[in-house]
Amino acid sequence: MAENYDLVVLGAGPGGYVAAIRAAQLGLKTAVVEKEKVGGICLHKGCIPSKSLLRSAEVYNELKNSEDFGISVGDVKLDMELVQNRKNRIKDQLHQGVQHLLKKNGVDVYTGTGRILGPSIFSPQPGTISVEKADGGENDMLIPHYVIIATGSRPRSLQGLEIDGKTIMFSDHALEMETLPASIAIVGGGVIGIEWASMLNDFGVDVTVVEFADRILPFEDPDVSREMTRLLKKRKVKILTGAKVLAETVSVAESGVTFAVEKKDGNVDLSVERMLVSVGREPNIEDIGLHNTSIQTEKGFIQVNEVMQTAESHIYAIGDVNGGYQLAHVASHEGIIAVEHMAGENPHPLDLSMVPRCTYSRPEIGSIGLSEEEAKGQGFTVEVGKFPIKGAGKSLVFGEVDGFIKLVTDQKTSDILGVHIIGPHATELIAEAGLAKVLDATPWEVSQAIHPHPTLSEVYGEGALAVLGKPIHG
Repeated sequence: MAENYDLVVLGAGPGGYVAAIRAAQLGLKTAVVEKEKVGGICLHKGCIPSKSLLRSAEVYNELKNSEDFGISVGDVKLDMELVQNRKNRIKDQLHQGVQHLLKKNGVDVYTGTGRILGPSIFSPQPGTISVEKADGGENDMLIPHYVIIATGSRPRSLQGLEIDGKTIMFSDHALEMETLPASIAIVGGGVIGIEWASMLNDFGVDVTVVEFADRILPFEDPDVSREMTRLLKKRKVKILTGAKVLAETVSVAESGVTFAVEKKDGNVDLSVERMLVSVGREPNIEDIGLHNTSIQTEKGFIQVNEVMQTAESHIYAIGDVNGGYQLAHVASHEGIIAVEHMAGENPHPLDLSMVPRCTYSRPEIGSIGLSEEEAKGQGFTVEVGKFPIKGAGKSLVFGEVDGFIKLVTDQKTSDILGVHIIGPHATELIAEAGLAKVLDATPWEVSQAIHPHPTLSEVYGEGALAVLGKPIHG
């Protein structure tokens, strides 16, 4: 029997479940279809579990170096079973929280694979959803007025490279490691690759990063990339840039994996226990019924307008499937925009220059807006203010003094074009830059905010004054 809804959301990750809750708040009868668990990849195989492991690695490193703080703890031992148990407890608690929120807001949850059907007796337009159950039971039929596609993404592999989940892994597999390898090669030096490099290095693994671009973190400001490269190398992480894995040379044995890396100055042979492939993600758009619609794709991503509508005006697409920033908080925001648009709320379109980006390595990275290089490339005459983290007394107290804040501004208007932080708690500190962007604050205005002492946030005032050539402690 078919069930009617105002909105059906395909996928219950951070985009889908947030969109569903917002729709319910606006009075729309709403359902979500999820083939695994509500919370999506972010909660179960991405953001949350990886940050739990990163925190365990951070604590392990701090304990090993506790004598720097005058505390002797003796032999420090790592128990991966307990590390994994903690990670799983966090996932379970948050999973229960998402389930509670959906129930509290009256959102119906269907477990199975949702597919968009073509026009039928139920609807003159594509949009009826068939929910195929994993146990082979009778399909549920949902007839919505609107549809949101929020089916997320999956790790992308290299052509010719076979992922076995044990020796050659994606991050999904690495999250479940019960024992740590002595050595690992991480293919890909983007955000995920660098987080894993930092984590595994803190856990005592010999790490090699292989990056195809000429620098790690190629989408960050070059100064940030250089600083992270310096600090990782200081920690004995080996970094190969401008390097291409030759898939045809990969050989897996009981002892591990061997392969060759092509560089301009000659090939490099590597032998490690395991390989982690982190070269980006591709959208989950197969087998969801797009062929029954007029929805258009480009390079595998669903094309949408500024309010997330597809070529079928009643079908929206949010999150990783639409080719924008593949970030949980972006998916959530896009979901709210889509729902508010279909409800006639006239939402503001997403401004990517307002989106903070975070890397949860040691040290952390937080950034928003344009890099200095990008700003110059777009024709801006820029002024830059840069202030070292060690200039804030709290960094010495905290025991982490590496890094800096960098403000990129427009010389003509004093607008802040970008803020880039590398250092302790950078992923928390970047929120102030997000507010500054929303309020269109100038460096002078940021410098007038009174930052408490001693805190790491003081680098904001000093960085802003550095743009004006007047830092107090620089």
